[in-house]
Amino acid sequence: MASLMENLIEVLGQESEEYEGLLALSQKKMRIIASANLEDLQRITDDEQEVVGRLNRLEKRRIEVTADIANVLNKDVETMKLTNLIEMLSARPAEQAQLAAIHDRLSSVVREVQRTNEQNKELLEEALELVSFEMNMLQAYKAAPETANYTRSAYNSGAQMGVDSGGFDAKQ
Repeated sequence: MASLMENLIEVLGQESEEYEGLLALSQKKMRIIASANLEDLQRITDDEQEVVGRLNRLEKRRIEVTADIANVLNKDVETMKLTNLIEMLSARPAEQAQLAAIHDRLSSVVREVQRTNEQNKELLEEALELVSFEMNMLQAYKAAPETANYTRSAYNSGAQMGVDSGGFDAKQ
């Protein structure tokens, strides 16, 4: 049982470290989204995918270790939570303290990653709205009707309504 607990604490520690790395990437991503640098955004997204892959492997390992612990304790794997396991370890205060500390650390960093990802989502939505607005403005500019603006030589200058050529009218 002791080696299973050590394995669980080790896996949770590794997961916590990976989530801290993911948090750093998410915070960096926030600055990249704000700067609208698509190449850096692609690179950081690729880096995030690598971290998520490692987290998935660690999660599978954690599930296996937790299942082994549940079998040793004769408990149902589906209902056994980390908080329950911490409570069960009252006879082993050292392991209980380690497990509680790593649980708190992991919970905290996961909440922070979720918060940062929510902010990144909002930034991306705002960026998409801005791009959409700019696209609509360009389409409206191209679709503006021509007006009958004639030059001195009686040719239509082809100016579009609502679009100023930027000239100064000195006759006013």
